[in-house]
Amino acid sequence: MATDVRLKEQLPDLTRRIVETYQDVPTIQYLGHCSLPNYESIIAACEDLKEILYPGYRRRENLHLGNVTYHVGDLIDGLHDKLTTQIGRALRHSVAAQRAAVEHGVDAPALPSGVQQCTEEADFEALGQAKAVEFLERIPELRRVLATDVQAAYDGDPAVRTLDEVIFCYPGLEAVTIHRLAHLLHKLEVPLIPRMMAEWAHSRTGIDIHPGATIGDHFFIDHGTGVVIGETCEIGSRVKLYQGVTLGALSFQTDGDGNLVRGTKRHPTIEDRVVIYANATVLGGATRIGHDSVIGSNVWLTRSVDPHTTVVLERPKLRMRGEAPALDSDYQI
Repeated sequence: MATDVRLKEQLPDLTRRIVETYQDVPTIQYLGHCSLPNYESIIAACEDLKEILYPGYRRRENLHLGNVTYHVGDLIDGLHDKLTTQIGRALRHSVAAQRAAVEHGVDAPALPSGVQQCTEEADFEALGQAKAVEFLERIPELRRVLATDVQAAYDGDPAVRTLDEVIFCYPGLEAVTIHRLAHLLHKLEVPLIPRMMAEWAHSRTGIDIHPGATIGDHFFIDHGTGVVIGETCEIGSRVKLYQGVTLGALSFQTDGDGNLVRGTKRHPTIEDRVVIYANATVLGGATRIGHDSVIGSNVWLTRSVDPHTTVVLERPKLRMRGEAPALDSDYQI
């Protein structure tokens, strides 16, 4: 390889200039002695959890009732250790984040319950263990809810032939599975980690669900790409969404200084047995879609809808022009 040694001699100066920006631009680096949650460890935990939730469909083959207890026990033991460490790190970082916010004169995030009493490293790890065990305790009930999501996909899509196909192939189920796990951690006031999980699922499926969103059973996202579900969205049971649906905020409130007001209800409520078709947009914390309603494709909705209501756009006029005069016609669709 032909290289110019003189150019390489510039690299130490480049390194120095980059490091200087760590002083000038301190908001986009973390150089503290206390470790942040590790991204790879969080993703590994997600994969282990999916192995427990859907045994036989993921990594381990030839599982049966004679060996599955050992397999699951080994995974649970490893998850206990992973989650204890990572949740402890997230809790400890929440204290540092609050302190930094105060120093920079911005709104400090609320601390998770129990963190105020933590003063030593062991305290954060003990609280992390307690939250990890409480999270793992909820897996049996979570499997029952996920079974309804799988059934909803099978019942709602004539293209699917078996439940196996749903579990193997449907990105909507992948996104909802990770969401339900992240939502459990969110409810346990675990900081940062639920968002890391949600964005990992988002990158894999194209479906963006904030871990704060509340979603009922028998939930089905068909196709899925481009679906967005905001933090304060509440979704009932047996709801079906198609690709491109946005359940978002209409606007963001600000305080007297122009800062965003956080912690308010910003996203819509979707009641039971609602169907929302492709690319529809439903916005606003006061917006409620009544049960057994249908929202048609490409609808933009910012007000509430009574139960048993169908909302559709008026049919547009489609003009088709061909090169031959005989093909120049107007069509109504």
